[in-house]
Amino acid sequence: MAIPDYQTVMRPVLALHSDHAEHRRRDLVAAISKEFRLTGAEESEVLPSGQNTVRSRVEWAVTYLAKAGLLDRTGRGSTQITERGLTVLSDHPSRVDNNVLRAFPQFQEFLGRKRETVPVPAAVEDIPPREAIPPLVDNWHRAVAADLLDRLRAAPPQFLERAVLKLLIAMGYGGPVGSVVHLGGSNDGGIDGLIRKDPLGLEVVYVQAKRYREDVTVQRPAVQEFVGALHGKQTDRGIFVTTSRFSPGAIEYAASVQSRIILIDGQELGRLMVEYGCGVQTGDTILLKEVDEDFFED
Repeated sequence: MAIPDYQTVMRPVLALHSDHAEHRRRDLVAAISKEFRLTGAEESEVLPSGQNTVRSRVEWAVTYLAKAGLLDRTGRGSTQITERGLTVLSDHPSRVDNNVLRAFPQFQEFLGRKRETVPVPAAVEDIPPREAIPPLVDNWHRAVAADLLDRLRAAPPQFLERAVLKLLIAMGYGGPVGSVVHLGGSNDGGIDGLIRKDPLGLEVVYVQAKRYREDVTVQRPAVQEFVGALHGKQTDRGIFVTTSRFSPGAIEYAASVQSRIILIDGQELGRLMVEYGCGVQTGDTILLKEVDEDFFED
């Protein structure tokens, strides 16, 4: 049997979660290989990037099921079925695919975010191939950013704090003469980390990272508390990061105070992590060949 595509894999992956237990990715890959009776050669097949093909199909199935709210990410590489997932499993005994997932607004929003600024032509052949590539790559990166965000929401708060600081280091903050320090804890006073921009710490930027569900909105009072914490540290610069979103009131307040407050919501956090290579690795590398005009001038 040929290796199934990721939509064909969706319902079997969901069914494997019907026991309510947490499932790690490698166990899902092994179970899918067994269910579809893949040969040893098929199980070992790899994509041009070197990634295992079966694992890739399972990972994309999990990503889409999670974005539709049928699975929850419970930890590093682990997922668990939701009540919605159980309902879909019961209502769709034959197949679960993107057409089924589109019934859920959060999945439509996920697809919409991927398309809102980088439309992909309905027919790729309508434009030159070179022009078709950048939108496709950008949409891929948006999906990766969404996956990163799901994993950050499932991880412990301290993991998010450290991840944000690693991102800021990747963006160039703190170095080469400064430093980045993790301060998070139960008595952190509303400050999770700090960036010293010089060796003596004369210029310091404080950081707060808040892990919230996607449907939670950070309101103005939370930003006000952060500004108050900055005043207590006798500084006026801060970066407030969340895995959810900020309310219009929170954004307006941050822009109106004398302190320089940068707000980074979940969507921007995911985008920055992809852009600066934090929590990601290079997958496929495709070399485009073109005619060497000089070759024909000899």
